[in-house]
Amino acid sequence: MPFHPVSSTKRTAAAAVGAVGVVFGDIGTSPLYTLQVAAEHARAAPSRADVFGVVSLILWALILAVSVKYVTFVMRADNRGEGGILALLALLPVPEREDRGPMLVALLGIAGAALLFGDGMITPAISVLSALEGLERAAPGLERYVVPLTCAVLVGLFALQPRGTGKVGKMFGPIMVTWFVAIGALGLKELVKNPVMLGAISPSFAASYFARHGFGGLRILGVVVLAITGGEALYADMGYFGARPIRLSWFALVLPALALSYMGQGALVLRDPGAAENPFFAMVPSGAPAYALVVLAALATAIASQALISGVFSLTHQAIGLGYFPRLTLVHTSHEAEGHIYVPLMNWGLMTACIALVVHFKHSARLASAYGIAVSGTMAITSIVFFEVTRKTWKWNASRSVPLLLLFLSFDLPFLGANALKFFDGGYIPIFVGTLFFVVMVDWHKGRQVLRRRLERDSGTLAEFFDALPGRNVTRIPGTAVYPTSTNGVPHPLSLHATHLRSIMENVVIVNVIGTHEPRVDEEHRHEYEPFPDGFARIKLRFGYMELRDVPKALAAALEEAKSPARLDQATYFVGRETIVATGRGEMSLLPERLFALLERNTKSTIDKLGLPPDRVIEIGVRLDL
Repeated sequence: MPFHPVSSTKRTAAAAVGAVGVVFGDIGTSPLYTLQVAAEHARAAPSRADVFGVVSLILWALILAVSVKYVTFVMRADNRGEGGILALLALLPVPEREDRGPMLVALLGIAGAALLFGDGMITPAISVLSALEGLERAAPGLERYVVPLTCAVLVGLFALQPRGTGKVGKMFGPIMVTWFVAIGALGLKELVKNPVMLGAISPSFAASYFARHGFGGLRILGVVVLAITGGEALYADMGYFGARPIRLSWFALVLPALALSYMGQGALVLRDPGAAENPFFAMVPSGAPAYALVVLAALATAIASQALISGVFSLTHQAIGLGYFPRLTLVHTSHEAEGHIYVPLMNWGLMTACIALVVHFKHSARLASAYGIAVSGTMAITSIVFFEVTRKTWKWNASRSVPLLLLFLSFDLPFLGANALKFFDGGYIPIFVGTLFFVVMVDWHKGRQVLRRRLERDSGTLAEFFDALPGRNVTRIPGTAVYPTSTNGVPHPLSLHATHLRSIMENVVIVNVIGTHEPRVDEEHRHEYEPFPDGFARIKLRFGYMELRDVPKALAAALEEAKSPARLDQATYFVGRETIVATGRGEMSLLPERLFALLERNTKSTIDKLGLPPDRVIEIGVRLDL
């Protein structure tokens, strides 16, 4: 197919607009509340030097943490187009990940993913709430409607998710482009009136802030981090739009608009210290302009939530595919882009958590105390895992990788330390939620490993099975039997048929379903056919962690290519279903085994996971103590 540069440019431009609508919503609406929270943090009229210092810190946080770290370096670590902390973890060599359980780096990666789940419920709440608080300036009498309207907007936002990220991005992209143009223009207007604030680009103002405030100045980083929340979601959402459109959007539109907005708000506060109470909405006069900005801000903040929501969906899908999370119902929302996933349970769970946070905290400034600790923790963990990838996968030498790690940690760790000071003010909420997800992910991963080893030990090898088969006087009956399994040994249902029923179908296909640490598997590497005597065959099917597993489709292609006599249209699928009996006497201790048993009982069935036709499946159960 010939290359058409014009059409390619159009596709990139369209993807860039979609990325603005989905990827940059979170970081793009931070100007609504960041300087307002900084002013409340000061608890007094901010001094001229402090205004310059805070704005300078924000600008350099955007430059170092987002432009340098994520956009320039971390986004290079894509796993065949997919991003996020788990995709980064999957780039590490296999022995470093999970041969005998999660290693230290793997545990850090799981912790980073778990913290993102905790952060994902705060972003929609604080974004929408801060926008609708603009009603207090436009019409003070509407103040009592802010919380109910916020809840209504959140319900509407989450109700849109089943339509798919691609469609949502097409709807939201033009609105967010308008948003960035608007905030940039408002900031430019204030800068023209007071251009001295352009000097805040000098890092000397950021350094002098700490020189004046000493160790106590560390707390301001807990506010500054609000300006860069969304950086990790930017990386996690890379699979939806691609790295090039995201980079184009960031440098051409998003970064300039954010810089103008923050400097413009700072210029306004210098000219009118009273504007520090809500510097963003103070950039427009009351009345019709304020109403218009509130409407645009409400739309933008609803869209802002999309970055974390899409990131949570993508993260959940990756975690399931990599074996770190119980199987949930996944809905593929695009025929063109495989990464577009909708997860119903996570969607409605996030909505419930967001509404609960809004009702509890009621004001964005109070909610900001719970915001940042999870995302700053994830950012620090990303730096460490990225360092491991540069050393173990890319084979960088220490002189190249260590300075980069030290640069990243030089701002990641101060951000994390500053946000840790907010733990008792609300930071415990995302930490608590993240801890729950961490426990579930580690326990599920460990439980599946123990279960797989137990099944392989009990069933034995295929060689042992074939050697013993002639002496068992097994009757062969017409038909085709398919035995899906995740182990390398004899599927448990097949062993039961040979041992207890003494009957096996004429054609037997053992299907090893293998999950890989790549997002997608090329079709030429999808299957591997291995024939055995007496009508037996084994087919290995490989699926990437971002793929929905359609075993019948892949199996049909493998049988057709091998010219097998097995008839899939008349096949019966025999699936094992394990019931975990938790006693604590096995390899797993009592509490972890009970949790795994609970998760296993409530997870999506193997029939649905593998896309098997339910009217031709027979489940055979077994009780196991792990």
